[in-house]
Amino acid sequence: MAPTLRDHEKSNKPRKFLIDVEETKRLILEQEDTDGDLQITVNDAGPKVLEVGTANSGGYHKFDIRGTYMLSNLLQELALASGYGRKHIVIDEARLNENPVNRLSRMIRHHFWDGLTRRIDAEGLELICKDPKNRGTDLRPRVYVPHGDPDAWEYYSAIAKARPHLNLQVERLPKDITPQWVKSINDKPGILALATRRGQDEHGNSTLTAVPFVVPGGRFNEMYGWDSYFESLGLLADGRVELARGMVDNFAYQIEHYGKILNANRSYYLTRSQPPFLTDMALKVFERLPAEREAENREWLRGAMQAALKEYHTVWMADPRLDRKSGLSCYHPTGIGMPPETEASHFDHLLDPYARKMGLTIREYADGYNSGTIVEPELDAYFVHDRAVRESGHDTTYRLEKRCANLATVDLNALLYRYEMDFAMTIRDIFNDQFELADGRVIKSTPYFAYAERRRMLIDRYCWNEEKGLYFDYDIKLEEQSNYESVTALWMLWAGCASPEKAARVAATSVERFEATGGLVSGTEESRGAISLDRPNRQWDYPYGWAPHQMMAWRGLEQYGYIDDARRLAYRWLYTITKSFVDFNGVVPEKFDIVSMTHLVKVEYGNVGVDFKLVPREGFGWMNASYQLGLTYLSSHMRLKATCNGMWQRWKLFSRAGPAGDV
Repeated sequence: MAPTLRDHEKSNKPRKFLIDVEETKRLILEQEDTDGDLQITVNDAGPKVLEVGTANSGGYHKFDIRGTYMLSNLLQELALASGYGRKHIVIDEARLNENPVNRLSRMIRHHFWDGLTRRIDAEGLELICKDPKNRGTDLRPRVYVPHGDPDAWEYYSAIAKARPHLNLQVERLPKDITPQWVKSINDKPGILALATRRGQDEHGNSTLTAVPFVVPGGRFNEMYGWDSYFESLGLLADGRVELARGMVDNFAYQIEHYGKILNANRSYYLTRSQPPFLTDMALKVFERLPAEREAENREWLRGAMQAALKEYHTVWMADPRLDRKSGLSCYHPTGIGMPPETEASHFDHLLDPYARKMGLTIREYADGYNSGTIVEPELDAYFVHDRAVRESGHDTTYRLEKRCANLATVDLNALLYRYEMDFAMTIRDIFNDQFELADGRVIKSTPYFAYAERRRMLIDRYCWNEEKGLYFDYDIKLEEQSNYESVTALWMLWAGCASPEKAARVAATSVERFEATGGLVSGTEESRGAISLDRPNRQWDYPYGWAPHQMMAWRGLEQYGYIDDARRLAYRWLYTITKSFVDFNGVVPEKFDIVSMTHLVKVEYGNVGVDFKLVPREGFGWMNASYQLGLTYLSSHMRLKATCNGMWQRWKLFSRAGPAGDV
């Protein structure tokens, strides 16, 4: 029998494999990829062993490469080499047997972020205009330019002229963007322009360049709202400060020209925002800017905070999102009609009884409702809540279904408390309590400290449940707490809004109620309720776990001194990611079922990030970020053990009392 790599673990001799790229790729797929998905995974029934050659001073020898992980790594290296047109490559044994934690972290840092980076420029439009979510009647590539940005009009008009094959339509938005106007262009969807920067070319001529940003990945090929915050945390962890700064600049541009940070920069999102994170995002970037440019950095931060202040006052502290009776805020976008980005059949179950009542087909009824010839107040109310769920980022969950616009959610109000405290402390500590707004007015920190304290008291009054030791959403119409137990209660710790006593209760309750094998679930099984054919599971309910919930919890627990809990939860989450990465050809998906420990989920919308061939090139934005950030919570002892087999055998060592070892 030929020797295996394992036979030589004790040897110090370096080995390299001289491989014919296309022939070896053909052999490995033919032999190992038994389900034909162009990946080597644990689901394949091949022998999981491939004979390759190695060349060294002792001549030419053949060895076996065994196991899913090493074979999938070989396939990935071959696919990359093929993309570069290489006919033969020499692969180091260490690359095939690389510690999976190191390999994944390296791929995120050096490949995935670049694979997810976009610009709204000539090259970027080639990719971004191909939007699988479009289902209008006029699907020519289109870019919408703000009314008040003549530079952008000139920039994109020049691109359309220089690249006629794009058939790019450049259209100017009206000065006042109303919900009715947004609905009127649903059949003509397009990308929304983002920020540009002025510079000079080699001849001293003025130039405009599009500011880059990171997209989530898969079908989400535009700049999303809260995704961008979590992506920026990963970028900063990997030293990509300028790219994270560009994300802040694009958010400031959106607020200036579109009135809010958008759900994403597509035309059909013009009336919808997402969870607000801009202040913390800007401050984290500011902390990493070069110290020698202090004055320039302060002016940059001033611009970002001016934008965030505008968003705070005109979006979250204004109708219809502010509930004036409770003083708390709700997700409540202003769009009308059916959300156009959904699949054509997405609302068929909802429309069917209305259509049958009128003797129409579902499509006839939908067309009539969207055009306004059919009026149905019950549907109008439903779609207000449906859009609010999408604005919350938690689309969809039984926590919010059919009531979201009536809920002062814990997560939103925790974020706004953080806004208020960030405003107050930035104005006081960085701008010496003299902060100039864009219109020339000067404001002080005192009002924002007062706003924050008032919000904290209101959250305690309406959302805190002393008996259950947890924060709950507050229904402003029913004037009562929701009974859905959501992991977003931990956002109060992230925001620093909970008293030490309440934080202790929330931490203990959360460990008991939300901790699963693979991390934190979105909510409890009891809160979700029974699942059936008529009541299918929702992706933001039990048993699913999501990267933003993990990252918010780690930081919140850390801030209040529960570092052992934070580290244990980070370890569980990284274990979940690493196991799928090893077993499924390098996959990094959008979400996990963290109770059954799988990314192969049967739930609405499927799982983004799993549809690739041969080699992963992007991962998924906030999952990438959670991995890089999560590694910063692991002690050296924990990381040393974090090979896939080691994690699989050792995770039970990490009890709720805290990880074993030197933590």
